[in-house]
Amino acid sequence: MERRNFVKLSSLAIIANPTSMIRDLLSSQNAETEMPVIFIGHGSPMNAIEKNRYSDSWFALGTKIPKPKAILTISAHWETAGTKVMANPMPETIHDFGGFPQALFDAQYPAPGKPELAAEVAKYLHDYEAITDLSWGLDHGTWSILKPMFPEAEIPVIQLSLDYRKSPDQHYEMSRLLQILRKKGVLILGSGNIVHNLGLLDWRNPNNAFDWATEFNSTVVSAVKDGNHQKLIHFNKLGKIAQLSVPSAEHYLPMLYILAALKPNEQVKFFNESPAMGSLYMTSFISA
Repeated sequence: MERRNFVKLSSLAIIANPTSMIRDLLSSQNAETEMPVIFIGHGSPMNAIEKNRYSDSWFALGTKIPKPKAILTISAHWETAGTKVMANPMPETIHDFGGFPQALFDAQYPAPGKPELAAEVAKYLHDYEAITDLSWGLDHGTWSILKPMFPEAEIPVIQLSLDYRKSPDQHYEMSRLLQILRKKGVLILGSGNIVHNLGLLDWRNPNNAFDWATEFNSTVVSAVKDGNHQKLIHFNKLGKIAQLSVPSAEHYLPMLYILAALKPNEQVKFFNESPAMGSLYMTSFISA
C-alpha cells in the first residue's frame, strides 16, 4: 500500500461548518473549568496543511477551549520498548511518512517543549518505569493536529510514548494517574483512529465505509457513551469486526488514554463521525 495515496483522503473531504459544531460541543465549557481531554482521529497528515472539514474542526477547537498552559499528547506514531516522556526543550518536527508533496515535508511546528512537565509525568508514572527521553520530537500524530488547532505554536508540547509491551489494561491504568494534569492547565490529547486498516483501503469510495468498519465504530461509540470502558479495553473480544478494524493497536490505544483521563461519570461529545475509504473512521470526541 502506497502512503502517497493518502493525499486523496483529504482532497476529497466534504467541507462542513465545524465552527458551529464545535461551539455546540463546548457549550458546557468555560475558562474557569479544568482542561478538557480530547481524542482525535487524525487520518492523513495532509490535514495539517489542507483546509478541509477536519482541519477546520481542529482550528475551531483551538479557538473555543480554554488556552492550555501545556499540551500532553499520546500519538499512535511513537511506539517504544518502555514508557518514555519526550523532554526536549525545543522538539523537532518529525516527518515520519513518505510519498507526500514537498509542501508537507516543508511544514514545521516549532512549539517549545517543557522538560519540567515531562519530568513530572515520568514521576507520576514511576511505578510503570517511565523515563524522560531526548531522542524524540513531535511526530505527525501530534503536529498535524496542533498546526491547525494552535497555529502560533507557542504552547509547550510534550509526548508520551506507547509501550508496545504493555497490555491495554496497563495503558488505561497509566492514564488514570495523569488525570490530575487537567487541573494544572494541561490539555491531554490522544491522536489515532478508532478504525484504522490501511491494508484494506478502498480508494474508489473516499466517503464510505465497509459494514464491519461501521459496526465496530458504532460499537465503540455506544460503549463510550455508556461508560463501558472495560468493553473497550478488551476490544479483542468483539470478534472479527475488531480484528479488521484494529489489525494493530497503536491507533486505538490513544483513545483508551483519553477515556481513562475522564472524571467519574463525565460525559463526552462526538464530532467528525465520518468514514474514509472503507477502512478508516475519523470519529473524535471531547469531554463535555
